[in-house]
Amino acid sequence: MKINGRRLLPAAVVTATLAVGILIGTLVSNGVRAAKPGGRGAADATPLPIPSPVELSNSFSRIADELEPAVVNINTESVIKVSRRRFHTPDDSPLGDFFDRFFQFGPEGPGTEFRQPSLGSGVLLDKNGYILTNYHVVMQSDEDKPVDRIRVQLHGEEGSPRSGYEAKIIGRDKWTDLAVIKIDAGRSLAYAQFGDSDSMRVGDWVLAIGSPFGLDSTVTAGILSAKGRDIEGGPEGQFKRFLQTDAAINPGNSGGPLVNMAGQVVGINTAIATRRGTYDGVGFAIPSNTARKVYNQLISSGSVQRGAIGVSFMNENNPALLRSFGADHGVVVNNVEPDSPADHAGLKRGDVITTVNGKPIHGGDELVAIVSDTEVGKRLKVDVLRDKKSFTTEIVVGDRNKIISQLSGSNAGEGESEEGGEEAGGVLGLSVRNLTREQADELAGQLHLTGSRGVLVTDVKGSGFTADLGIQRGDVILSLNQQPLRSAEDFSRIQGQLKSGQDVLFLIARRTQRTFTTIYLADRLP
Repeated sequence: MKINGRRLLPAAVVTATLAVGILIGTLVSNGVRAAKPGGRGAADATPLPIPSPVELSNSFSRIADELEPAVVNINTESVIKVSRRRFHTPDDSPLGDFFDRFFQFGPEGPGTEFRQPSLGSGVLLDKNGYILTNYHVVMQSDEDKPVDRIRVQLHGEEGSPRSGYEAKIIGRDKWTDLAVIKIDAGRSLAYAQFGDSDSMRVGDWVLAIGSPFGLDSTVTAGILSAKGRDIEGGPEGQFKRFLQTDAAINPGNSGGPLVNMAGQVVGINTAIATRRGTYDGVGFAIPSNTARKVYNQLISSGSVQRGAIGVSFMNENNPALLRSFGADHGVVVNNVEPDSPADHAGLKRGDVITTVNGKPIHGGDELVAIVSDTEVGKRLKVDVLRDKKSFTTEIVVGDRNKIISQLSGSNAGEGESEEGGEEAGGVLGLSVRNLTREQADELAGQLHLTGSRGVLVTDVKGSGFTADLGIQRGDVILSLNQQPLRSAEDFSRIQGQLKSGQDVLFLIARRTQRTFTTIYLADRLP
């Protein structure tokens, strides 16, 4: 029959396919079982655990619960006198009437006072109401004087910005941007504990707590993204080596704590790096070890006393500069303040301070840290390298507020060159002229030079070698590779002897507000 001949064939094919599939499945199953421990698998491998998303979240909330009562919201007010001149509007400007109405100038015209509010944060460090915050939170921004009124709101206490506790300033320190204020709440207050900022490592979790935009009790999380950041440079930043974090910090967070996972304050939130005025992913905090020293001095005396010896130097690691003086470490002295402790101890321009109290010095930060932390009147044993020969001297530490140099970036005037002066150029990318007789006499008198010395920089070429070094128009070059310069011809002659790969050392005189300061600059010629 056709049924037996044709219709049974598809059934046979299906049956055969199923049989093959069962056979393959059996082989695969046996293969998988053979890979179990005890077979040919990795018997010594540790299975990966499933992480718990709850543990870290609980740590954050626990720390927030502990710290929030110790973090306060600070509202300040300053009385500002506003005049139309402040906004640069001419008397006949159509905007004049607008400013009169906007600032509610009276019939007598501009000069009306108005209140300028500001916001910040702080952290309680004592049950009696002592609060650490930023200097810029309690000081007027355009003047070095306190704000007119400070109000502090405690966590959990409702109220308007004009409510809260009146606070008074106990002490302030501009150099670290820190201040201590106090409130009288009539009861013992919750306070935070300080941690060791030096023990923190890049990558550690941190929380920032404060009042961004006036929103009190705000907690943000991040990591410590860097340590020892110098974001200001120069004398203004030498006591501020910031902790860097990506925990969100915004206007109003200033003065609030940066906290580690032990619930300890490891920093005081101070600044942000931003192009918009708000959080861009990088914030900065004063380390707790710095803040602790400042706080202890402010509550005991109302001010911070720091040691100084009266020398200036470039705070950078410059091997070419050190090689020029025969040293492999240390700090090259650019200038010695007259009648300063360093002057009395016999230090001179060009000395290299290599060791202080037996500790090798590898940079300006180390020297500043040791000297500033030394009690005024104490002696420091200092090893010095001069003309590639070592000697030891003792320096009595003085009060930094009395002896620090008041340096600024203002340059000397160009002046006219003496008759016969020549311009010089070449591999250094500089143009120079002879000093006038008056300039030479002034320079020699102020720097105690023997005879006329120096050439005036009249132009620095683009982004060349000397521009990268930091030489500026108006600088006076006193020596090149330790050879005194008395004319543009001297400069041209020595420059012509320089070769690629050679270390080049400049001694520069630069005018400040009071006098001249001297700076050593060096690098290897490309």
